Amino acid sequence: MTEELRWTLVTGASSGIGAELARTFAARGYPLVLTARRHERLEALGAEIRRTHGVPIEIMAVDLEDREAPRDLHEMLQERGIAVHTLVNNAGFGLRGYFASLPHEKQLAMIDLNVMALTSLSRLMLPGMIERRRGGILNVASLAAFQAGPYMAVYYATKAFVLSLSEALHDEAKPHGVTVTALCPGPTESEFSETAGLKDSRLFQAGVMSSAEVARVGVDGYEAGRAIVIPGARNRFGAAGSKFAPRFLSRRIAGLLQGMR
Repeated sequence: MTEELRWTLVTGASSGIGAELARTFAARGYPLVLTARRHERLEALGAEIRRTHGVPIEIMAVDLEDREAPRDLHEMLQERGIAVHTLVNNAGFGLRGYFASLPHEKQLAMIDLNVMALTSLSRLMLPGMIERRRGGILNVASLAAFQAGPYMAVYYATKAFVLSLSEALHDEAKPHGVTVTALCPGPTESEFSETAGLKDSRLFQAGVMSSAEVARVGVDGYEAGRAIVIPGARNRFGAAGSKFAPRFLSRRIAGLLQGMR
C-alpha cells in the first residue's frame, strides 16, 4: 500500500493550469496521479515531471464528462493501492455565446464536467481524508464565480456552484484536519481561452496571468489552509467590486467584458 505517500490526483492535467498545478505539487514532493482524456499528453507530462522532480507518477486517462468516470477512476485508484492525499479538481471548460444559441449538448456536458464530476470525486475522496485526518481538496473555480455572466451563463453558474460548495466543505472538513480550497483565477494564458472562444474578448485583451503563477499561488493558499485563493491584485479587486456593487451592474460589466455587444 502507498497510503503514507501524499498522492495528489490532478484532473484536467494535460495542459494549462492543470499541468502547472501538477508541476507545482511535484516540485514540493507530492507523487502524482494525472488524469485527462488525452493519454499521450499525460504520458509526456509524466515523463517530464519524473525527469525533473523524481516523484512517482501514475497515468489514468478518463473522460470525466462521462458520469460513470469518477467511480471508475476511484476503483482504479483502489486497485493500485493509492489513497489520495490531495484531490485537485481542475478539469472543466467554458463556452462564450448566447445561451439560446450555444449547442444544447455542449452546455449539458459543461455541467457534467464542471459540476457533476467535481462533486462526485469530492464525495468519493473526502471520507478517506477525514478518516486519515490529513490532506484535502483544491477546487479550481474562477473569478467568474462572484457574479452572473451574460454570454457565458452556464460557465459562470457552474463556477458559482464550485465556489459555494468549496466554502461549505471547507468548514465541514476543517475540524477533521482536512483542507478544502477554492482557487479563483481571472484571465489566464491557457487552452481554456481558445476552447471558450475568448481570445478576442475585452476580458483577455486587458491582460492575463501565466498558468504557472496561478498554480503557485493556488498551491501556496491550499497548503496555508485558506478557503478561497484569488491570484493577482487586479483579480482580488474585481472580486471585491463584485461583492459590493449592485448585482445588475456586476452582470452588465461581465457581459461587456465578453465583447458580445
